[in-house]
Amino acid sequence: MSDVARAAAGDWVEVERVLLEPDQRAANLPPETAVTPLRMWVKGFLEADAAVGEPATVVTVTGRHVEGTVSAVNPGYFHTFGEPVPALATVGRDLRARLAAFRGARERGESR
Repeated sequence: MSDVARAAAGDWVEVERVLLEPDQRAANLPPETAVTPLRMWVKGFLEADAAVGEPATVVTVTGRHVEGTVSAVNPGYFHTFGEPVPALATVGRDLRARLAAFRGARERGESR
């Protein structure tokens, strides 16, 4: 039995792709950044069977077809944007209420 994770067509995977090699990157980058390739990771549904380390194409949730090397099978999301900012927690709700009030006033012919 192999330790390499395999995935079937239609499985959720992540592919990795090099966008720029070090010699193609901007000259004004910090030295420790300039020596590394610029990479991207994209999650999507595999078009054909593939294993980790093999080239593959995925279809993203927005319908894009992206080619790369399979880096993970059934990947999760591990990012965080930190703790919520209490002052921003109600912005969406409050803005929707203000827009509804504005539209209601406009429909009633009231000017503001």
